[in-house]
Amino acid sequence: MFVQPLVGYYSDRCESPWGRRRPFIFIGAAHVVVAVMLIGFSADIGYLLGDSLTSRPRAIIIFVLGFWLLDLANNMLQGPCRALLADLSGRNQRRTRSANAFYSLFMAVGNVLGFATGSFSKWYKVLPFTKTEACDVSCSNLKSAFLIAIIILAITTFLSVTATPEKRWSQAESKPILRANASGEKIIVEDDDNEQEDEEIQEAFIWELFSAFRDLPRPMWYLLVTTALTWIAWFPFLLFDTDWMGREVYRGEPSGPGPFSSLYDRGVRAGSLGLMLNSLTLGVTSLMIEYMSRKLGPKLLLALANTILCISLACTVLITKAAESLSNEPSSPPTTLKIMALLVFTVLGAPLAVTYSVPFALTATFTSSAGGGQGLSMGVLNLSIVIPQIIVSVGSGPWDALFGGGNLPAFVLGSFSALVGGIAALLLLPTPPPDFPVPRLLRTRSSPVP
Repeated sequence: MFVQPLVGYYSDRCESPWGRRRPFIFIGAAHVVVAVMLIGFSADIGYLLGDSLTSRPRAIIIFVLGFWLLDLANNMLQGPCRALLADLSGRNQRRTRSANAFYSLFMAVGNVLGFATGSFSKWYKVLPFTKTEACDVSCSNLKSAFLIAIIILAITTFLSVTATPEKRWSQAESKPILRANASGEKIIVEDDDNEQEDEEIQEAFIWELFSAFRDLPRPMWYLLVTTALTWIAWFPFLLFDTDWMGREVYRGEPSGPGPFSSLYDRGVRAGSLGLMLNSLTLGVTSLMIEYMSRKLGPKLLLALANTILCISLACTVLITKAAESLSNEPSSPPTTLKIMALLVFTVLGAPLAVTYSVPFALTATFTSSAGGGQGLSMGVLNLSIVIPQIIVSVGSGPWDALFGGGNLPAFVLGSFSALVGGIAALLLLPTPPPDFPVPRLLRTRSSPVP
């Protein structure tokens, strides 16, 4: 929860010759590499530490440690990347929207490459050294996919840290991160007292984070609420989409008798195909985000995306009820039902592209006058994503059990949350100010464009 705000806080104040964001991007990428290596080689490491081929407690511990480190490293990496986009975009909203839309696009490209790599089952022949006594064919394929991902990450990280020169930050250029007047409008507060400025710079992180919340301008509060409601709607589907395909659509059970277990596996594979289609829609829609933002405005676009999300999650109820009306005998669902379920996956890629880009672009716009606070600002926005994730992860099980089990109760709650989030976006979010005129393409610098 606190990784992105913490990294953002220190990256805002980083005085490295490399710049503010690039050192953290490099460190985050290095941690991702370590985490992926731990996960991919957990079976081999566990075997070297004393595991047998039938009992692997040490491998499980290493895998869990690697997965935890991967989650931490992803947050360490993504926060500075988003902040760097805001730095390079400056106060020009069009560039800010385009930058975040391309960020969403390359997330979709990464998803597609990941699915494509994972679907190839002969990697152990391409990289034969990955198959060991402790690591069978399936393990070897996964390990190979991780190694390929590390190579791609190394290339893209090198391009990112070498292609974006940054202006070195100094305390003399620092300004308050977020301030609001009595009416809730954001203002810039100048501080001529050097001693007081130094005291603020050295203030403990937790108090700085508290101060950032205390002084949030009203538009940012509205954006945080809207974002939190949107992610409460998203997480039930993102966490349980393939399980929904296996249980509710294909009527299978992961631990049931043979036919039901087979149906569940087929449903999960169909859900993986749905995620691939979702990623393709995500990529295509990302290319249109900037155009749609100009034509509709960010708040109307957010409201429209939430409406699509609300309707799509409601459709999962109809599809589930249609599947329940079929025979209880283990059999594959009708083709029409499969197409409808895959259509839900596909359509949801469009609002997901909006969710991945527009709130971050609005955060950069609302805080564009802050001299050094884009990192912490993105970290604060991240809290409105992490907190819903915790709520859904912890509460979805008891909530579903309260209504008889299955995934539908969480999906229905998500549909309602998406509707409320869309209404909040439409009624609460202000219209961003017009773009500042930019006569020519500006050279990239890690500071707001004057």
